[in-house]
Amino acid sequence: MILLNPRDLRRHYPDARSAEIMQQTVEFFERKGKRRLLEDYYSQVWYADFLEYVKERRIFATMCTPAGEGADDGRWDTWRNCEFAEILGFYGLQYWYTWQVSVLGLGPLWMTENTELRHRAAKALEEGGIFAFGLSERTHGADIYSTDMVLSPDGDGWRANGRKYYIGNGNEAAIVSTFGRFADKDEYVFFASDPKHANYELVQNVVASQNYVSEFELKDYPVTEKDILHRGRDAWNAALNTVNIGKYNLGWASIGICTHALYEAITHASNRILYGNAVTEMPHVRQMFVDAYCRLVAMKLFALRAADYMRAASSDDRRYLLYNPMVKMKVTTQGETVIDLMWDAIAAKGFEKSTYFGQAAIDIRALPKLEGTVHVNIALIVKFMPSFFFNPMEYPDVGTQDHDKNDDFLFHQGSTKGLSQIQFNDYRRAFEGCTVPNVVLFAEQTEIFRKMLEDAPPGPEQMKDVDFLLAMGEMFALVVYSQLLLENAPLYDIDDDLLDQIFDFMVRDMSKFALQLFSKTSSTETQMDGCRRIMRKATIDQARYDRVWSRHVAPLSGAYEMNA
Repeated sequence: MILLNPRDLRRHYPDARSAEIMQQTVEFFERKGKRRLLEDYYSQVWYADFLEYVKERRIFATMCTPAGEGADDGRWDTWRNCEFAEILGFYGLQYWYTWQVSVLGLGPLWMTENTELRHRAAKALEEGGIFAFGLSERTHGADIYSTDMVLSPDGDGWRANGRKYYIGNGNEAAIVSTFGRFADKDEYVFFASDPKHANYELVQNVVASQNYVSEFELKDYPVTEKDILHRGRDAWNAALNTVNIGKYNLGWASIGICTHALYEAITHASNRILYGNAVTEMPHVRQMFVDAYCRLVAMKLFALRAADYMRAASSDDRRYLLYNPMVKMKVTTQGETVIDLMWDAIAAKGFEKSTYFGQAAIDIRALPKLEGTVHVNIALIVKFMPSFFFNPMEYPDVGTQDHDKNDDFLFHQGSTKGLSQIQFNDYRRAFEGCTVPNVVLFAEQTEIFRKMLEDAPPGPEQMKDVDFLLAMGEMFALVVYSQLLLENAPLYDIDDDLLDQIFDFMVRDMSKFALQLFSKTSSTETQMDGCRRIMRKATIDQARYDRVWSRHVAPLSGAYEMNA
């Protein structure tokens, strides 16, 4: 079974320590129990118990210390980070969040040549420390072109003045990797700040939740050379490359949330009797659950495959820079769709404070809006579109990257320039030899879309029209999504029935976005004609649909329930 079930952890790990971390983390939450989990959530209790568990079991020390930086069992391993993020999301976004912002805070630390600060970070991890990424500001958000954190010369060092806003863990972090600029030169800087310092003022928690998402102010905060992480272009690159590492995890939080919510929702619906029948006997409800399940499986298949490309990345293969924001943007928005489908099925039950679903319905909304909004990430991925469709190259095959290596390249990504020059293997290879009806139909839609881009590429004014680009970007995203799904389906034994049902919604989604593009004010006649030809009805097969329900979806009822 591809979905996480805490009662039956099956994921392969090459070492015992990784499997131990996942099992122990599940056991921590199951001992805590659902009632206490929800009480803490609604009472907005700081999760000191979780952080104490992390400290006692050295979880972050193992997971977040790259090989050679301290912990003997430490390595930065995207493969195991995926399931850890999934498990944390499964039990609550708040637990995932404190880990996620630690990942971001550690990015500039592991990228720096300042060995003393790297040693401090490794020591803090061993002591159970958490970290923070001091980038965004109240006025500018995460616009790193415009920072009001200013370092002014002061003797042999500087004095930092300015505020940061929306900084997770800013209350308790061992080190806050803080982004600013020098007052006397046109140069960015990353430096380490300490929340315990007298000149670090914790202003407020800007959200009402268990998380502490801080606003803090540095007032004449002393900075010396030993506190400097990066200067100039290196500081800029560290900011963007850290986000490249961290934003991928948002998709996994969404996968975890949706999986727990699915178990709870289908168990409720299957056992609720209305008009003499189980709710799941109603055709529209069954369709909702089949669609939700298929979308969730696709989310996980894509995110797993993207992890393979991240781990296989090098200076000669930067395809992960497309797949990474796709996990952030596409997987998280699909997560919202999955929750909405199930919420329509269970209706008022989804509001109850005794359900995990009530928490999931709130938290799933956050993920598409963090680490760059959906439109920001679509604007990013469309930069790859010409090269993806019209300038392919051959790469060696990338297999499942589940081995116990340290992901060295992620902290040596180098320049953030040249995205439009990155090349990809020909996506059409993924469709070769596949006779599954809806896959064939989607391939036809994709070819029409590619031809439309060749004959009528977006003009200069259309490229400035964000509304137009969003629709076109969604269509491009579906093509990328399909490629990685098809690459991963045989590796995870996805049968043809399930694959066909997955591409049923892919065909429908491509048609939906084609209609949106057709309807845009600036779309041309040639573009509208292409959109008309893309709009198709998915291939209907009632027997296939029934098999997917009976073999894959219905058995999820009662398959997992969290300890009380």
